[in-house]
Amino acid sequence: MSRTKTDTIAVLAFDGISPFHLSVPCLVFGEERTVAGGPRFRVRVCAAEPGPLRTSAGFTVEVPYGLEAMRGADIVVVPSWHDDAGPSAPPALVRDLQAAHRRGAVVVGLCLGAFLLAEAGLLDGRPATTHWYAAPAFAERFPKVRLQPDVLYVDDGDLLTSAGTVAGIDCCLHLLRVRHGAEAANRAARRMVVAPHRQGGQAQYIEQPVRAPVERDRLGPLLEWLGGHLHQPHTLDGLAHRALMSRRTFTRRFRQATGTTVGQWLQGQRLALAQRLLESSDRPVEAVAADAGFGSAVSLRQGFREAFGISPSAYRRQFSVL
Repeated sequence: MSRTKTDTIAVLAFDGISPFHLSVPCLVFGEERTVAGGPRFRVRVCAAEPGPLRTSAGFTVEVPYGLEAMRGADIVVVPSWHDDAGPSAPPALVRDLQAAHRRGAVVVGLCLGAFLLAEAGLLDGRPATTHWYAAPAFAERFPKVRLQPDVLYVDDGDLLTSAGTVAGIDCCLHLLRVRHGAEAANRAARRMVVAPHRQGGQAQYIEQPVRAPVERDRLGPLLEWLGGHLHQPHTLDGLAHRALMSRRTFTRRFRQATGTTVGQWLQGQRLALAQRLLESSDRPVEAVAADAGFGSAVSLRQGFREAFGISPSAYRRQFSVL
């Protein structure tokens, strides 16, 4: 996809919506309009119900568009859904979601928004996630969906779903990165003062939530050091030694602190670095692979194919800022 293409994004609001959830796609996409290469997004908040909508915070919002906004959108975002997740979707809304998906729009269900996508039948036979507390009810109600209850978000191409709250930001930043490159996502993340990239497979929560901040503090210097030495090979034993821990303790505490494994964390950081280098430099792919710690262009190409479904050279052609 061209990095200069303008995406029209329809964001669904409904009576009783959480203002935070509604704001997530609007913040990620709504302020990224005037950047190098021209406008990127046209955000339209729409609703099935006419008139002012109540929010869960006690105030109302005016929604300027009806469901017709979905009909020409490139991306449709359902930022949440009713807390009881009951089968209450208006038939017209279900039909328009189905029609948007059929014509090729990317459909995103954040948090409980996955319930609406599943109710529309879009997730049958597909992988998806939702907020961890609603996962048992989701699995019971939609047994055809391949639920992944422990991850932050799932990108299945034309369908994306996420866990709750901040995971919705992660999911939207991921979509921004996929469509318009790492620098666009990093810029949006800097504006919101959030982490620019958390892997979708990272755990929604950790086994010992009280200890996590302590473990993160202990591992903070090591993670910072790793970020500046991604070009070097690393072993579990070597990293454990640097952290002054046994291999077993280091492995356990790393997952407790980050929600993922050492290998997965390193792969994600190296891919993100390779994206930035491909966008911002004209160095050969072989040099980018070495700088990002992949060792060879073959390994870099394999990593890109698995993560993004595209080759490094094709990524550079689409997102280079040079």
